[in-house]
Amino acid sequence: MKINRYFPFVFVYFFINSVGLPWGLLYTTLLSPLLYIWVVRTRRKEVLFPFLAVSALFFAGWAFTGMDMGKFLVSWANMMGVYIFAQAVYTFLKTCQDKERIFWRILVVNFAFCLIAIPFYFTPWADIFWIEQVYTEGVNSLKRFKLFTYEASYYATMFTPVFLYFFYQVMLKQNKRGLLGMALLLTVPYLLSLSMGVIICLCAACGLTYLLYFGPLTRKKRLFHLVIAGVVLMIAGVLVLVVFFPENALVVRTENVFSGRDISTQGRTTDAFYLAQRILERRNAWCGIGPGQLKLIGADIIRDYYSYDQDFDIITIPNAMAETLVVFGWIGLFARLGIEIGLFVYTKVWKNYYRLALFLFMFLYQFSGSFITSTAEYVIWILAFTNVFPQFDIKLPSISKNKLTNA
Repeated sequence: MKINRYFPFVFVYFFINSVGLPWGLLYTTLLSPLLYIWVVRTRRKEVLFPFLAVSALFFAGWAFTGMDMGKFLVSWANMMGVYIFAQAVYTFLKTCQDKERIFWRILVVNFAFCLIAIPFYFTPWADIFWIEQVYTEGVNSLKRFKLFTYEASYYATMFTPVFLYFFYQVMLKQNKRGLLGMALLLTVPYLLSLSMGVIICLCAACGLTYLLYFGPLTRKKRLFHLVIAGVVLMIAGVLVLVVFFPENALVVRTENVFSGRDISTQGRTTDAFYLAQRILERRNAWCGIGPGQLKLIGADIIRDYYSYDQDFDIITIPNAMAETLVVFGWIGLFARLGIEIGLFVYTKVWKNYYRLALFLFMFLYQFSGSFITSTAEYVIWILAFTNVFPQFDIKLPSISKNKLTNA
């Protein structure tokens, strides 16, 4: 069997990118010098200038705020590594001619790891594949599937482009594989990860895509029947859980979310923005505190707010938008939203089902999770803004086109 030359690097990114490394460090970051050389040679153009130019502009606002230069340089270097990785992903997508086969291999290998991980759940070595966390109020200990990543939500986010690719293949009748087998390959990873934030944003993205193109999609009988069957199965599953398993972790957390008692949801949404505002009061609100300064400036605020011990050292803002606000200030926040909306319009994301669903998912999820150096997030954005899967292009009937022209 011939192995695509890109697959080993994709395997590293998806499966073992952080194995054996300190939290926050990735092999793709360590390999960024080599990736940079490959990108420049392949595209025959310099790609670092935009990053350096933006860094210089923000540094002018950070330079006289008393920042710790050592921590700044480490964090800035990590950001540059992530930027180079993003450029490498874009280059890969534009040059690789066998992307579907790579996606399929990721899906199959990922499912194999899911099956291997299940027996480990009941052993002392569960932490190889699973992370044990406080899930919500009333569920103080729950193991969630994370594969070899930081945590379950990051894994679920990373799996999303693969899920949506094959989801739309099935929906649009482009995949000839068995429906039951595909359903297992696509749903089991999310069910094991129990990442409600990712699952809710994913359902919302697919639902909004369907509503935006309700007419053309509803006319596809296979898709319409699958949607109806999926909704019925979902309702039936929810009823079974609520009636027969009321103490189930998903039921308990759902109840807590709607009653405002879910600490994870609050921590990733309202709390994140409240703490961001509190921390930002100590520096220039327009430019932010700068990379690598959160522990120095915001540690006491976060510890006091959550009543953590003084030796608690995991100081983060678990929300990409709130973290953008802290690090880059209001200028950075508005720039981020402007770039996302600008690229949405410039690249005509709405003309492709797959790209539209990816954009909607990531646009929603950035307000409830992720972080500014998440490689999984940048892969999703790049796929949303790059039309490398034209088979998902939206082809409106001629009547609809005429209506749009007359309007």
